Order: sequence, then C-alpha cells, then structure tokens
Amino acid sequence: MLQYLWRYGLINPIGLKTTGGDEVTIIHPGKINTNAGPDFIEARIRIGNTLWVGNVELHLHTSDWTKHRHQDDIAYQNIILHVVYQSDREPVSPVFPELELHQHIDPEVIERYRHLVGGQHAIACSGSLRRVPEIIWNNWLERLLAERWEQRTGEWYSAQDSPGDWRSLLYHRLAANFGFHVNRDAFLQLSRSIPLNILSRHRNHLLQLEALLFGQAGLLPDSNQDDYVKQLEQEYHFLRRKYGLEPMPAHLWKFMRMRPVNFPTIRIAQFAALMHQSESLFSKMMEATSAEALQPYLRVCAGAYWDNHYRFGIVTREVSPKYLGDAAIENILINTVAPMQYFYAGQQGKTELHENSLHLLQSLPPENNNIIREWKNLGRAPEDAAQSQALLQLFNCYCSERQCLNCAAGNYIMKQ
Repeated sequence: MLQYLWRYGLINPIGLKTTGGDEVTIIHPGKINTNAGPDFIEARIRIGNTLWVGNVELHLHTSDWTKHRHQDDIAYQNIILHVVYQSDREPVSPVFPELELHQHIDPEVIERYRHLVGGQHAIACSGSLRRVPEIIWNNWLERLLAERWEQRTGEWYSAQDSPGDWRSLLYHRLAANFGFHVNRDAFLQLSRSIPLNILSRHRNHLLQLEALLFGQAGLLPDSNQDDYVKQLEQEYHFLRRKYGLEPMPAHLWKFMRMRPVNFPTIRIAQFAALMHQSESLFSKMMEATSAEALQPYLRVCAGAYWDNHYRFGIVTREVSPKYLGDAAIENILINTVAPMQYFYAGQQGKTELHENSLHLLQSLPPENNNIIREWKNLGRAPEDAAQSQALLQLFNCYCSERQCLNCAAGNYIMKQ
C-alpha cells in the first residue's frame, strides 16, 4: 500500500522533513521499478536546497532495510531517499536521508484500503462501485479486454509448433474449444496427434475424417457392432498404418456428469463435419466482423449415425440431428475466433484489423455465468461479449487476487 500512496501522491506534502530535519519536496515520485532493485527509479526530490534525481526505496519500518538485507546488495547503494511509514531506529546510513510518512497520511485513506482489500465480498468494492464514473469504467473495460487477449495469445504463441503456421494454430485452438471446459485438454491432444495437412488430404471424405478423429481419440469400439463402426475401423486401420499414427488413451475423455449432447463422441463428429466444410475457413474467420458472417460455417451437424446415438452401439429412442448449438457457436467465436483475429493482426503488423476482433465480440450477447450475474447484481451488467470478457478478466485477475490498487475502479475509490 505504501508504494501506492507514494506513487499517486496520497500524502500531505505540508511540513515534510527527513528524520534529520531537512525539508523535503516531492517534485516527482519516480517510476515503478519492474526489475530487481529499489522500488522507484528516476525520482526527483528536493532535500533542503539540493535537487536529487535517482532511486527511492520504501519500507513500513526503517529496520526492514536490514531484514531484507539491502545493506549487502549493491543495487541499493545509490538511493537518494529511504521512505518509511514509521521510523523504528536510526536511519540506515548517513548518506541515505529518511522520510517518515505516518503523520502525513490521512487515516481515512488507510481505512478505505483496509475496507477494500480486507472485505468479505468477492468483489471488494461492491458497495462503492456505482460511484465510479462511466468514462473511467468503460475505458478500464477496454484495457481489460486487450489484457485478456494478450495473456491468452501469449500462451498460444509459446505453444506453437511452427510459428507463422496460422492455419494449424487455428485448427488446434478450434479443437481445444470443441472440448469446451471438461474435454479441452483431450481435444487439444487429439488435434496434435493428427497434423492438419493429413486431415486436409481427406477433407472431401467425411467418413475418413471421422475414422481418423475417432480412431486417434481411442474411442472406436474393440469389437464390430454395426456397419458404421465397421466402416470406421476399416478406414482407420488403413490410414493409421499409412501415416504411422498412434492413438491417444481413451480414458482421457470424460463422459460423466455431462449432458449427452456434450459427449466427446458428439463433439468429435461435429468437429469432423467442420473439417469437412473448412475450405478457406481461416481467411473467412480472420476477415469476419460479425457473428452472422460466421455462424453458417460453424452451424455444423454430426453425421446421420448420431441422429439416434450418443455413444457407439447404443441406440436412443429419440431421433434428432446433432447440430452445434447457438451457445457453443458463441463460445467458439468469443474464446477462439476473436482472440485469434487479434493475435494474427498484431503478428502481421495489421493493427487496423484489431477492430475486427472488437466488432465481432460487440456483435455477440454477453456471457451468462455466475461471475457475470454477480456484476449484474452490482449494477454493472455488460452490454455485449466484449464487456463480459473484460469483466471476467477483472474478476479473475484483480478482484479474486485483491489487486484493488492496480484496478482503475479501485484507484478511483481510493482517491475520493
């Protein structure tokens, strides 16, 4: 907290003096040091009649200097000021002037901080959130969305097998998304077990795509049960030997406590259908600026066998085509297509295309989950998927971590 108060000038400047009696004027507190060493760099401090420019270190107490063993670290030997909340001994060295702050900080500011960070509410500022002006709130949400995309695409970049192979990256991310939350990792492993160029060779043959995907997933039954399964096994046996493929363990797939429409068998069949009609899919997805432009390509249907099956060999009473639903399509657009557009535009130096990803999210309704409902209850209902994504980032990375002082809303509340 002391760093926050120093950084934003929440200190009464009247009568500031070092513990040695020299008057202190804070011309500029300096910049946060994100590397090892003192807390602030390039500070401008007038001490007595001398203007000093350099590093500032902050501690709650003077004795923290030796507790942190700064006296043995050369990086701390050139500070211009040691700032403490309360002095509990003589200054660490005559060459380091010390400034004590506890009489220059409004107790109400400290109480406000304790209320924010120490509260029991999941969203610490819930009682004060409505006071944050709309312009601050909306600008903060825009920054949060960009931050969310940077984090996600940073993970994608580090996991790329071949940087610059955008179609393969989209293939892997779509596969992971088809697994949704429960089977995400298994679906990603499945996609990595079959290179995209192999699937592309069989794009015009749906049965062969299904054979490759179900076979590599390890989900084909051990014994022949019906004509469809026999055809899949026959195709997979040939293709596996042709390409030297090794299937993944079947136990990685989860069926328990899931609605049948979300079973991995249905999702794999739908993914095969997407690959079957995926010609120019990458360019279509990178150019789209609205959900309506992409929904026809994503509204895929599992093969006819799955009209009355959820698992191999088990016939259901009801007969219904297994289309990828609206909620699933919106999930894919939000979590794969939009961030992929943002990533691709940035990596290709086409920053003007970043607007495509924003427009795509703004064309989608906001998500509906426990976190978003909590924001709605506080009067901060998102208008679209762009804002709901930003609110998820805010909750997960700031509210849950009690990073109130790094939040624009918390910052505003603290300064009131």
